[in-house]
Amino acid sequence: MQSTSCLLALTGILCAVPVGTSVAQTPSDLQRLQDESVQRAREYLRINTANPPGNEAEAMRWFARILAQEGIPFDTASPAPGRGNIWARLKGGNEPALLLLHHMDVVPADPRYWDVDPFSGELRNGDLYGRGALDTKLLGIAHLQAFIALHRFKVPLDRDVIFMATADEEAGGAFGAGWIVKNRPDAFRGTGFVLNEGGSGSLDAGRQQVGIEVTQKVPLWLKLVATGNPGHGSQPQVATAVTRLVRALERLRTYEFAPRIVPAVDAYFKGIAPNAGPWQMAFQDMAAAVRNPATLLRLQAESPAAAALTRNTCSITMLEGSNKINVVPTEATAQIDCRTLPDQDHDAFIAELAAAINDPGIRIEKILGFAPAVSPQDNLAYRAMVDVTRRHFPQASVIPLVQTGFTDSHFFRALGIPSYGYAPFLIPVEQAAGLHGNNERMSEANLRRGTAIMLDVVRRIAQRTATP
Repeated sequence: MQSTSCLLALTGILCAVPVGTSVAQTPSDLQRLQDESVQRAREYLRINTANPPGNEAEAMRWFARILAQEGIPFDTASPAPGRGNIWARLKGGNEPALLLLHHMDVVPADPRYWDVDPFSGELRNGDLYGRGALDTKLLGIAHLQAFIALHRFKVPLDRDVIFMATADEEAGGAFGAGWIVKNRPDAFRGTGFVLNEGGSGSLDAGRQQVGIEVTQKVPLWLKLVATGNPGHGSQPQVATAVTRLVRALERLRTYEFAPRIVPAVDAYFKGIAPNAGPWQMAFQDMAAAVRNPATLLRLQAESPAAAALTRNTCSITMLEGSNKINVVPTEATAQIDCRTLPDQDHDAFIAELAAAINDPGIRIEKILGFAPAVSPQDNLAYRAMVDVTRRHFPQASVIPLVQTGFTDSHFFRALGIPSYGYAPFLIPVEQAAGLHGNNERMSEANLRRGTAIMLDVVRRIAQRTATP
């Protein structure tokens, strides 16, 4: 029989924490874990891991002290000075392991535009302030507390559970998850599921929605290179590397990528349709809706993120030509941030761009490109996230999510390991703007509740015999 106890003087849905489903043995056990979450969150937020330069080694040592205090063995790796990664494994049965993954680095923060020091970990008016509160330090705290609870309460496990905190995600992961996949595959040996960032929980005008990220648009970063005769700026030429590049970029800017709704995107739009207001009918059948150019233009104006899910995209982000104002350069380049749909072949996409530019004098070079992959929705891990989320948030829509950006999940999906973005928090829309923005914060209530939810999710996955 389940019991429900509101341990905190919270309001509304924030009180709905079904304690009886947690791995904690008593309400006081859960209270202790939640109190530790808040204390550790503040400590973690005080560690400046802005990337560049990262300095994750300090956070790595902080995690090491906590794991050592709990009597949990761990491993570390520092691929470069100041960079750090840490992981620990709880042994279980023979089922494929569960990996709890988050990154320790954060994007820089300009204190001039914050109400508090971005690395103070200040608790003000019930909110925990700090760069990384949403991306992804407090998710890491929820992972840590769930991991510690399994060990502390000697929970019998059907599979190993791995806690991993990595460096460098904000710069591509070369010193973090990417390095571990290449150099230390023993760290995640036998992994069957990954829980990572990328999921979202939102609270907007009382409407609750939780997205479990199953795939991402795939980054394909390209460089366009134009060449021509050099010369003096005082003697204009008919055509130069710069004018050739400008002409190519204008063709790219005006090129219309054909809209196409892939199955994961179709499921996402159908999931958000009930709360989409005037867009409800269109989202129910986006394959038909995108055939109307006017609908696409309106969607682009109202929600660029939603519009980006309907087609491949390219953004012109960097230009380079002469290093002197009066010199016509031999070479001019542009860097293009393209994001393709999850099933797009990259060679075919580059051929499409070359045809659109239609200039044999423009060379297209690949800077970065990931293998596309979609994680399934018919396994134990996905069902556990859905079931636990619905139990804690009965009024919420729980939907599969497609992200326009990318996370470290792509490293593991490329190995065939189902990887999911899941965050056990409901973030009000006004706070969501803090992600990579100013005054990044999460309420203490959200973290406390999220700790309990993550405990339930991890238990459900780690114990196949666990009951709801």
